[in-house]
Amino acid sequence: MQSESLQQGLRSGLWQNNVGLVQLLGLCPLLAVSTNAVNALALGLATLIALLATSTAISTLRRFIADEVRIPAFVTLIAAIVTGIELAMHAWLPELHRVLGIFLPLIVTNCAVLGRAEAKAARVDAGRAAADALGMGLGFLWLLLVLGGLREMLGQGTLFAGAGPLLGMAALEQDLGQHRWLLMSLPPGAFFLLALLVALRQKWQAWQRASTTPSILKDVPHA
Repeated sequence: MQSESLQQGLRSGLWQNNVGLVQLLGLCPLLAVSTNAVNALALGLATLIALLATSTAISTLRRFIADEVRIPAFVTLIAAIVTGIELAMHAWLPELHRVLGIFLPLIVTNCAVLGRAEAKAARVDAGRAAADALGMGLGFLWLLLVLGGLREMLGQGTLFAGAGPLLGMAALEQDLGQHRWLLMSLPPGAFFLLALLVALRQKWQAWQRASTTPSILKDVPHA
């Protein structure tokens, strides 16, 4: 049962019901922080941890939370967990904490986190809630990382620049030495790339439906 819940959560979060591509939630950090791959990776991991922790905690405590105060209780719990993540990053990765700035505490207001708490975690057991949160968090992470990587490569001609001082992973830094397209480093570039990814997903879904749906003409008798 747990394996099936995990597979279902991963399928839903990574593709079928992706937070950014399908639900179009969390667009503020998705578009604002995806200027490079390092920032995208850091915020994506922080959001994933917050989703996992909050969904598991809310599912465990759901029987003790009255319906009348569930939203304030959820927000308080989310805020406490996000504050812990922010303090840990400030202690161990201060430079990265400084770069991400206000977008770390803004995870509290991310619609994806509160949305999963209300739609899933408050209604199922802790295992299913964790599986759902893992899928949604990984889906948000890969989309954020793809946007950040593409914008950095096209706009700055680098990939994972700053990974050494910010993450202590200098081996990730790549200088592609290619022509730089300034638009990709600006806010409109994020909108264009996200719109392109959404359109490509819609096209892929339409192609899959067309390829799996039998043609009606095959069943029509010829005169």
